[in-house]
Formats: sequence, structure tokens, C-alpha cells
Amino acid sequence: MSNSSSITEFLLLAFTDTRELQLLHFWLFLGIYLAALLGNGLIITAIACDHHLHTPMYFFLLNLSLLDLGSISTTVPKAMANLIWDTRTISYGGCAVQVFFFYFLMSADYFLLTVMAYDRYVAICQPLHYGTLLGSRACVHMAAAAWGSGFLHAVLHTANTFSIPLCQGNALDQFFCEIPQILKLSCSHSYLREVGLIILSLFLIFGCFIFVVLSYVQIFRAVLRIPSEQGRHKAFSMCLPHLAVVSLFISTAIFAHLKPPSISSPSLDLVVAVLYSVVPPALNPLIYSMRNQELKDALRTLI
Repeated sequence: MSNSSSITEFLLLAFTDTRELQLLHFWLFLGIYLAALLGNGLIITAIACDHHLHTPMYFFLLNLSLLDLGSISTTVPKAMANLIWDTRTISYGGCAVQVFFFYFLMSADYFLLTVMAYDRYVAICQPLHYGTLLGSRACVHMAAAAWGSGFLHAVLHTANTFSIPLCQGNALDQFFCEIPQILKLSCSHSYLREVGLIILSLFLIFGCFIFVVLSYVQIFRAVLRIPSEQGRHKAFSMCLPHLAVVSLFISTAIFAHLKPPSISSPSLDLVVAVLYSVVPPALNPLIYSMRNQELKDALRTLI
């Protein structure tokens, strides 16, 4: 038995004990990470350099790319280092830092996706008021609110999680420090306080999701009333990528934190964690640029 005061490091989940498979996982993670760096880096550079893209929608997309770069850089490089050096350890302080930045960036990411739904709603349903409701100052305030909310959310969860006594060893069934896995090491019922915070956070997330859904109900109703097929196509091309990103992020993140213990297993936990923490930052640039002609033109000019 051990307690949190004597724990100096955690043992992360080992992908495999076979050296060849460890190297295969390393190259797979490296490919995904480089794709995320390249895709998000190109979007940030294109938006910053092309004055045609200095609009609210692309301002929020630039912030999303920054958050995606940060979130994937919080978990994947450490996993790659452990794979290449054939180790599983992360220091206690390193784990706390990883939890803070991961939840900070992922929470801000989600709040920003909610703001982006509002941006799409105003652009399509209230176009005459777009310049008033989403002026430069309003956009900065909304982006700052998303970043600030993510920061407060991360501080609350990190401080609460690492104040809980741990007495079930130091092995985590995940490739990065994830709060549900840390709670499995807690003593008796002391973890219930953090579980309550997680449930409260999920209600907040669900509330944002309802806002996104209602926004898109109004958007699709407005789009279907557009007389020209070209107008409908342009509206859908702006909205469908955002809806795909929100759906992937929400479904996997909620499942990771609310799945019943009866179906929990290290392999399932690993797959779900990869789906909500690694895949979205790598796929978001592709999803947003695939149907966006303005962005594709800017990227083509940049390249």
C-alpha cells in the first residue's frame, strides 16, 4: 500500500512488450503527430498571411488550430519518448502538468467549438446583424472566454484530483495521465468529490452540446429555404465540417468518462482515448479544408 505523498512517479500503460511492435506504435504516433503539426501549422499560417481570411470564422478556426496543436503536444510526444526508450514512467509533477494542460486545452477547444456554432448561426440566420454581433472586439472577447473557461476548468480538476489520497499503487491503464485512471488509485470513497466535479462538467458540456444542436436546427431550416442550389451548397460546406468535429469530440469524450466499469478494459480505454485526444487534432485541418474553397485557395497560394 502507498499513499500520494510517497508516490514520486506513475507507470503509464505499456502498448506492448514486443520491441518491434513498440517501434511500430512509435512510427504510427510520429506520423499522426507530424500530420497534426503540418495541417494545423498550414492553417494558422494561411489565415495569418491571407487578409481575405481575416474574418470571424477564420479567426476562431485559427484559435482552434492553436488549441489542437497544444493538446496533441501534451500527450503524444511523451508517449513516443516512452516507446522509443522502452519505459513507462512519468514523474508525479509531470503527470500533474500533463493533466492540467490536457484538460485546459481540450476544454477550451470544446468551448471554442460552441462559439463557432454561434458564429455559423449568426452568419446564416441573421446575416444582416453579423457585423454588429461578431465585430472584432466581440470575437476577441468570445475567444478569450473560451480560453479562460478552459483554464479555470483545468485548475479546478487538477487541484482536486491531486489532493486525493492514492493508495492503490501507481500504475495507470492509459498512455497519458487521465483523471478517470488516476481516480482508480484513490483510497476508499475520497474520489467521489472529483466524480461529482466530472459529472458537473459533463452537464456543462451537455448544455453546450444542446446549444450546438439547437443552433444547427435553425441553421438547416434557414439553409433549406435558400432558393439557389449554389447558396445551399456553400452554407452546408461551412457548417458540416464543424458539425462532424463536434460530434466526434463529444461522443468519444463522454464515452471515455461515463462508460460503465463493467465494459471497461485497458484496450477499450486506449482506443477511446486515442479517438478523442489524438485523432481530432490530426483530422480537424483535413475536415475544415476539404469542403472550404477559400481555405484551399489560401493553402494553395501559401504552398
